[in-house]
Amino acid sequence: MLSRRRLLHNSLYSAAGLTLSRGVPALAQAQMANPTPFRSGIRLAPYVDPLPVPPVLRGKPGETLDVEMRQFHQKVHRDLPPTTLWGYNGSWPGPTIEAQSDQPLSINWTSKLPTTHLLPIDHSIHGAGADLPSVRNVAHLHGACTLPDDDGYPDAWFTASGQHGSKFNPRPSAYPNCQPSTTLWYHDHCLGITRLNIYAGLSGFYLIRDEFEKSLNLPSGEYEIPLMLQDRLFHHDGSLYYPKVVNGPKEHPIWVQELYGDYNCVNGKVTPFLEVEPRKYRFRILNGANSRFYHLRLFTSDAKGKILNESFDVPAFNQIGTDGGLLPEPLELRYLLISPAERFDIVIDFSDYAGKSFSLINDAPAPYNMGGQFVPAEVMLFKVTKPLSGKDTSSLPDTLAPFEMLDPTHAVKDRQLLVSEIERPSDGYVITGLLGNARWHDPITEDPKAGTTEIWSFINTTADVHPLHVHLVQFQVLNRQPFNVQVYQQTGKLIFTGLPMAPESNERPARKDTIKSYPGYVTRIIQRFDLPHGTPTTPGQEFLYVWHCHILEHEDNEMMRPYKVIA
Repeated sequence: MLSRRRLLHNSLYSAAGLTLSRGVPALAQAQMANPTPFRSGIRLAPYVDPLPVPPVLRGKPGETLDVEMRQFHQKVHRDLPPTTLWGYNGSWPGPTIEAQSDQPLSINWTSKLPTTHLLPIDHSIHGAGADLPSVRNVAHLHGACTLPDDDGYPDAWFTASGQHGSKFNPRPSAYPNCQPSTTLWYHDHCLGITRLNIYAGLSGFYLIRDEFEKSLNLPSGEYEIPLMLQDRLFHHDGSLYYPKVVNGPKEHPIWVQELYGDYNCVNGKVTPFLEVEPRKYRFRILNGANSRFYHLRLFTSDAKGKILNESFDVPAFNQIGTDGGLLPEPLELRYLLISPAERFDIVIDFSDYAGKSFSLINDAPAPYNMGGQFVPAEVMLFKVTKPLSGKDTSSLPDTLAPFEMLDPTHAVKDRQLLVSEIERPSDGYVITGLLGNARWHDPITEDPKAGTTEIWSFINTTADVHPLHVHLVQFQVLNRQPFNVQVYQQTGKLIFTGLPMAPESNERPARKDTIKSYPGYVTRIIQRFDLPHGTPTTPGQEFLYVWHCHILEHEDNEMMRPYKVIA
């Protein structure tokens, strides 16, 4: 029996039933992100389509890959006409790009997209003005250690006709891959319309591999499958439905605060099924949704996905990796709580379950963790119906990768960063979100020195859980601590109402680039601001990056800030 840690709930906060935090104003607590749940009105049967697996695009050392954005049509469900989508190399998700650690790879991102957007644009959003091209794009490799020119800066956009933003990089993007094996992903990152471009289909996996990972003998080949989870709304004709706000603020008449679909899609297919052999499989799970959190559990079901009972006699989730790579040892879980942009690398062993089926079910409130929006439960169905093709010789080792813990005593600064929202006085409807009490175009206030370690303390006074993402770095979670929100808002003083709480079971020791900032809590992370290996620098040179909320509707409406690393 493996001596790994076991937890029924992987989240202390979900296990404790944390909903709204102490001190959050009653008005904010009473408001849903959107007063009327979005529903498409269509009815689609779950588990009738097989899970598609994205094609793989492997780069050779020194090679430049060509990846083209284009419009296409794809069947997302058996009973829907083909959907018009945008995708990298004409697929949703785009191809899974594989690279080798410490072997640089360049990608030439190009566009053949039309000039008219598929979805409604709110031109009142900063960076989405009517004077700009409706269709513009820039690719960001999420979680990668890259130089600013190659990071997909929001103002580095370009169009199929050759127009471009102020930070446009005319060269192919260079990715040094100076990281251990990990699950990254690439997606659009254009200022003001990221939420629309990703919703249209512009996202894909990017895997970094190394020899150490290979030596662990984890499930591989056809037994290693990426799973991109995204929710969507569709019209009866199969087209994407992105709603406009009803009774929204005059400041942003079209923008919706958060987007929740009524169907879960996995790898671009509505609630698919996957036939598996009775053996171990490795799944790279990514929450690629605009706003939805996923709280996932397996249930025993029949071959059509009908849940038979709530017994925990189901395969466990053996988590082996996070955003930034492998954990020190596997962690056995029965639930997975995944915020937008997080990645969970897991192994599921179906060896003892031949002939059985298991439904993957989501019950995370939307918004997380207030509720009020529709929660589609069905995600996908595993059917252990394929005959064993041969002996399973893969492994789930007791120990995985060595881990270097960052020492808080080495931090040269502890930055206190406010996570806040501006609400409509009449009813608390959120007009915009802010980080550090500043907007995108305000002067930069975060300026760490290259190679130094800092602690960033996110002070969340909102009623939302915000998944915060910092470009360039892989950070580590230190703790969370509850505070009195009302006192802080009135006086600016942090009055703690409890002791620091340990990170969630799969957050430390772990490399992360996206963290859940809970309402009414100070969430502390520690990070070392290392530039890519061998970067030539001159004293005082500035390297420009961003940090932001990864609820895309928030990111597009001011909840993103530039920061600079100074050599």
